[in-house]
Amino acid sequence: MSLSVDEKVTLITRGLDEVMGAEKAVENMKTIIAERDLKLYWGTATTGAPHIAYFVPMSKIADFLRAGCEVTILFADLHAYLDNQKAPWDLLMARTKYYELVIKSMLKSIGVPLEKLKFVRGTDYQLSREFSLDVYKLTAMTSERNAKKAGAEVVKQVESPFLSGMLYPLLQALDEEYLHVDAQFGGVDQRKIFTYAETFLPKIGYAKRVHLMNPMVPSLTGGKGNKMSASDPNSKIDLLDSRETVEGKIRKAFADPGVVEGNGLLAFTKRVLFPLSADGTLTIAREEKHGGDLHFASYEALEAAYADKSLFPLDLKNGVAAAINKLLDPIRAEFSTPEMQAVVAAAYPKGDGHEIAPEADIELDGEGPETAAAAAPAAAGAAGAAPEGEFYKCDFRVGRLQNVRCVEGSDKLYILEADIGHAEGAVQVVTNVRQTMAIDELEGKHFVLLANLKPASFMGNKTFAMLLGGASEDGASSDLLVAPEGAKAGDRLYLTGQRPVEGVIARANEKVIKSVYGALRTDAEKQLTWDGKRVLAAGGAVASPAIANAVFHSK
Repeated sequence: MSLSVDEKVTLITRGLDEVMGAEKAVENMKTIIAERDLKLYWGTATTGAPHIAYFVPMSKIADFLRAGCEVTILFADLHAYLDNQKAPWDLLMARTKYYELVIKSMLKSIGVPLEKLKFVRGTDYQLSREFSLDVYKLTAMTSERNAKKAGAEVVKQVESPFLSGMLYPLLQALDEEYLHVDAQFGGVDQRKIFTYAETFLPKIGYAKRVHLMNPMVPSLTGGKGNKMSASDPNSKIDLLDSRETVEGKIRKAFADPGVVEGNGLLAFTKRVLFPLSADGTLTIAREEKHGGDLHFASYEALEAAYADKSLFPLDLKNGVAAAINKLLDPIRAEFSTPEMQAVVAAAYPKGDGHEIAPEADIELDGEGPETAAAAAPAAAGAAGAAPEGEFYKCDFRVGRLQNVRCVEGSDKLYILEADIGHAEGAVQVVTNVRQTMAIDELEGKHFVLLANLKPASFMGNKTFAMLLGGASEDGASSDLLVAPEGAKAGDRLYLTGQRPVEGVIARANEKVIKSVYGALRTDAEKQLTWDGKRVLAAGGAVASPAIANAVFHSK
């Protein structure tokens, strides 16, 4: 049965956070659809590995196709490099190939016919003479302020940004013209780029397009505005995570009883599971002794049951984990072949901070996925027994410090960026060593950080990692731990006779951190030990240059 114009527009716009321009944009779409199929595109920069939140745009793409739209999927490889080199140039082709294969696998998983889609790589046309000339035209009329503002929610923000990051929104605006579309679809975080496109494309003679925006899916760790992100392994589920890893991460997910806001599990049911359900319902399986299966005719019914606490967090978690595994099963199967594993390894090589561990390599302890450890050594010279114990529940890494500066209004705090091996770039760190160490003692140096603690704020500045330092037993002096010569940013610490952990290490809670720190000491030679065992990085000893017999505290 053919759909009317209004029915098609309803399908296109349902569940969106915003249609920019509201009624005027909707009327524009109706005019186009009355004459022909609407042409639109969705683009993704090929940086960190896609995760389950990508099912949100995939489910909307299914809506677009049902509405008869001509849909183009853009693999924005050049954008991935321009954004602070989140995808290094030498990995660009390999990473784009992985994106193309895994996103096609996702679409097949939810029953979207690939033959109705067009797939394009940015570098297929963005390096042409005509495109380059248009970029120059836009640079001639775009101020630094406008470029920074346009990319503020998408491009990595640093105090002294590269020109490449400011070009990012200009290229994305031009994509609309060069892909010959009527509309662009993206997350609500793209709004400022969409505003830039609507303002500046007409200035160089191109039409203003319709802009459709999806809501962002909250992180598994919870919190308002805390979105699921490839740069935070604790916040998301990778598409190739094993069934056990998915179940473990979901068990750890934020789901306070009755709390709806910031609940990533509820958001996922709303944006993915209900829209993809054949009959628009969702069933959560439960054992008969616990009351039997729960059937929900709509998301609103599910949310109401959770809000009044008749749906328990554990039941929600079990139901979502089962549904996610059902979505991921065909993707995992497709990527289980040696050929596909070679694609994964080429796109995310071990040691770049975002390698994707194959399912067979994942091991979980009895309490869930506190540690995901691979069976192979992380690097040459790191042979030894498989890592065990509480120590490996803390993601201790070597980090190279950069862009160190003082926090305004404080005489104790520095704010800096630490390269800890993440493909997306450095993470922000706030530290209280200003009274004991000068900036030049930190800048460009390699120290040890805890990389999987819960983000915290100090004087309005978020910190995503913690520098590791010890103090003399009388508390009179303190010192940071220094990485051994030869260690590089991202190298993980490990115990002598063992080897570094690989893969994802889930967020460490306060109890774990306190326990691990309590067993850390420096010995008489100022070298770090844990529970009597030497702590190493890249085969060398981690040390405190100034203090022997130092003790460590988590606070």
